[in-house]
Amino acid sequence: MDVEPIKTTVEELLKVLATENVIGETIETEDKLLIPVTKFGMAFGAGSGEGKGPGDQGAGQGSGAGGGAGIQPIAMIVVFKGVKGPEGVRVMHLTPPNPIGRAISEAVPAVIDLMKESKETVKEFTSEENKEETA
Repeated sequence: MDVEPIKTTVEELLKVLATENVIGETIETEDKLLIPVTKFGMAFGAGSGEGKGPGDQGAGQGSGAGGGAGIQPIAMIVVFKGVKGPEGVRVMHLTPPNPIGRAISEAVPAVIDLMKESKETVKEFTSEENKEETA
């Protein structure tokens, strides 16, 4: 089996699937960093065969390979310089969100609020424990 077509096809697909094509080049402005995010799909196939014609006439063999890939931008991550924590990061969707994506996007602010409340509760609890121990 001739592996050269397969090898060439895989090498070309690997060029398309390079990290910089999936997570794009960072764009830096005065007050923020923009990081493009894409999704990609890939298909690949290869085959070979050999045989003879009817009555053992003419022998032949052949091989081939093919593949394809596609990349689609789906989001832009925006990191605000000088803003610490989750408040300094936003994800801007470039495609309409599916139901799961929409639910996650709506849940994130609530989770951040819960984390802040938990942090404050822990501070209050440890402060009260310290007061009781000293009394």
